Amino acid sequence: MTAILQSTLYTAQTRTTGGRDGRGESSDGELNVRLSPPNSGRPGTNPEQLLGVGWSACFIGALRRAGQSLQIRLPEDVAVVADIALGNTADGGFALAAKLRVELPGLASDDKARLVEMAHQLCPYSKATRDNIEVTFDIP
Repeated sequence: MTAILQSTLYTAQTRTTGGRDGRGESSDGELNVRLSPPNSGRPGTNPEQLLGVGWSACFIGALRRAGQSLQIRLPEDVAVVADIALGNTADGGFALAAKLRVELPGLASDDKARLVEMAHQLCPYSKATRDNIEVTFDIP
């Protein structure tokens, strides 16, 4: 099911040149990164790293919203570690997989699980990738 925006809260505009060997920048100038392919040894970041950082940041916001709904106070040092894997597919193409390690120190295991489950339903990155890539969670 495609989610339809009822209203736009924000639109990010970026411009990328040169693909994985190029540059990416935001229209407001706050983001300006050199790009390089994974494992190339050249300076720069890659799209998989950018996806991991963006998804992690958004997921923490969704955890906060879930915490408010569930009346669970999130620890100050909440963190999300994203492992974004790029790999080959049987048909000769490429695909992504993600593993999110959600660190919620000091909370009970059942509270952690409820928070992550709700955040995964709320987070726009989770919605965008749902049923499109393999996503797993590690909740220590």
